[in-house]
Amino acid sequence: MQLILLQNVQNLGKLGDKVDVKPGYGRNYLVPQGKATPATEANLAEFEARRAEYEAKAKALHDEAEARQAKLADVSITIRANAATEGKLYGSITTRDIAEELTKNGYPVEKSEVIMGEGAIRRTGEYEVVIHLHADIEATVKVVVEGEVV
Repeated sequence: MQLILLQNVQNLGKLGDKVDVKPGYGRNYLVPQGKATPATEANLAEFEARRAEYEAKAKALHDEAEARQAKLADVSITIRANAATEGKLYGSITTRDIAEELTKNGYPVEKSEVIMGEGAIRRTGEYEVVIHLHADIEATVKVVVEGEVV
């Protein structure tokens, strides 16, 4: 399936690129999310006519992500959770918990932007968590998990 990208998509291409993707990926994700449009003659002509508008929108999103990255530069949050005396948590700290804590502290972050490569946190300690703000902009946040002995 051939598509024209309407914004930068990580590991796929940049704005205006004509890409070949599997039909399910294009039909179920890229097109409904507004990230791409089918590569027909009419859509190609419309894209070229509106290219400046799409580039301005992409630049605005990129600038906003850079501003958020600057705000998150040296952020550290502390999350308290029930834990055993040896530091093992009863339960775990997930992307939702981190996003909620950051939002509560004045740094609005969506759950889908929090990337935890090693999965949920199950022990007390300090962790580095990546916040994926844009196709090519990421910030690292320090998460301190403290245990409350029950």
